[in-house]
Amino acid sequence: METVKISAADVKKLREATGAGMMDCKKALVEAGGDFDKAIDILRKKGQKIAAKRADRESTEGVAVTRINDAKTEGVAIVLACETDFVGKNESFVALGGQFADIALNCADKEAFLAADFGGMTVADKLVEQTGVIGEKLEITAFEKIEAAYVGSYTHIGKIAALVGLSNAVDKADVLSKDVAMQVASMGATTLSYKDFDAAYVAAETEARIAVIEKDNIELGRLGKTLKNVPQFISMSQLSDEVLAKAQEAAKAELAAEGKPEKIWDRILPGKMERFISDNTTLDMEQCLLDQAFIKDEKKNVAEYVKTYGDVSVSGFKRVTLG
Repeated sequence: METVKISAADVKKLREATGAGMMDCKKALVEAGGDFDKAIDILRKKGQKIAAKRADRESTEGVAVTRINDAKTEGVAIVLACETDFVGKNESFVALGGQFADIALNCADKEAFLAADFGGMTVADKLVEQTGVIGEKLEITAFEKIEAAYVGSYTHIGKIAALVGLSNAVDKADVLSKDVAMQVASMGATTLSYKDFDAAYVAAETEARIAVIEKDNIELGRLGKTLKNVPQFISMSQLSDEVLAKAQEAAKAELAAEGKPEKIWDRILPGKMERFISDNTTLDMEQCLLDQAFIKDEKKNVAEYVKTYGDVSVSGFKRVTLG
């Protein structure tokens, strides 16, 4: 049986089309009798076999990528995941993530994205093919889209990516949206404002947090250390006018007990009330984007920073991360 001669140009062409190694491409071409399309199919089937073997592996490394359309009104963030940091930092892998993001920008959701065309095959098939090429499980572990009057983004060393939508394309919207996206990436907010919280969730979280602090205080007391403050509340959503009025009366009683002249109370009370609110809104500061201290200037919260740009508000945000 005559052996088919495989030229270096044929191997190079197949490598460019699939990303597979030179030897794998040559073997596939030999097995396919020089038929280019059949060789691609052979490599694809090899990828399917490897993908099946590695299906139960964890893909916690990879790259987070964002793309925004030219009009700055729509953005997408995805995570192309793999098994090891070594592969996740590879230039070809990072470039593949960028190619996927380009396609994802034009897809409504993850399902449509996986079914979208990638050079004659679906994105899902491309993932399987590249699993065979790279030898690690590859998958899209995150897909988020956002639409707004203006969309900005921030990516932190390819590990975390955030998208932010603004209500208006104000002057320097690019700076504002990037700063807020950086806040999202850094602080991991889960919602815009405390007003978005469900009352039952806040009540359950309050009970759980108080229980943790009380347990910690037992150990701290045993060691003779300063006990942690046990908050009555954890969100502004719990601080009704009645609660705030009682807190103010308690602060006045404290000042009276300390012998502070009543004429100077007006100068002291605002600070005490500010401290009371701070101590009793820890959930908001952890999870609510607009209520968090702004990372570039902790003297103001994010909502106050946004106001400095005029007639604009944050309409939404998305965050994706490895792992």
